[in-house]
Amino acid sequence: MYFYGNFVFMPLSAFENFLHNLNIHPVLKNITKSKLTHLDLSIHNSELRSVNVSSSKDLETYIFNHIKKNNAKAAFGGYLEHRGIYKRSDYFNEQNPEAERNIHLGLDLWLEANTAIFSPLNGEIHSFNNNINHGDYGPTLILKHHTEAYEFFTLYGHLSLESIEHIKVGEKVKQGQQIATLGTAEVNGDYPPHLHFQVIKDIKSYNGDYPGVSNQLDLEFYKTNCPDPNLLLGLI
Repeated sequence: MYFYGNFVFMPLSAFENFLHNLNIHPVLKNITKSKLTHLDLSIHNSELRSVNVSSSKDLETYIFNHIKKNNAKAAFGGYLEHRGIYKRSDYFNEQNPEAERNIHLGLDLWLEANTAIFSPLNGEIHSFNNNINHGDYGPTLILKHHTEAYEFFTLYGHLSLESIEHIKVGEKVKQGQQIATLGTAEVNGDYPPHLHFQVIKDIKSYNGDYPGVSNQLDLEFYKTNCPDPNLLLGLI
């Protein structure tokens, strides 16, 4: 079993073990584990009760104060967090409470806009798109990675517009190559600057997009198809 925050998980699947044992390049340069702090944006964080999480500016102030208070350069977290911040957007809400999407499927890295993002592995550009719904990814890039054992995908959301302006589907990407920069709230779906990083085992017919937030009804499927990104990134 392995540990993530206060949770204990069961033994890893074959695909999860594969991810855990890959030799990767960091997606962030010059930010070591000692300069990262965990951030809880779940409904269980009582500090958020005094924060207007519908305001990207207020939420950004809270997040960057948290980073500063912990003597860090960036914050991370969010996999399988039950979050209340999506209530501001009709894009995530349904009349049936069980169908409301509020469980986060990626790992977020919160840091300054325009920060460079690097590919952790060799791959190719699978697809990209500017997903402009309120609270959506904004500019999004998806890479395809092919190994002898598995073909899988990594998604990078909340990027700058420049990140997807001069790229082509099928273009090869080398491990450690800069692939993007982070966008501001004006272009990234109206969030404080951050990277949404997600691993996808089977992307089906999606192009430039893939669900990054689940409801309770579909959670078991997404937990299998989108395993903990920290298995690959190794942040803790």
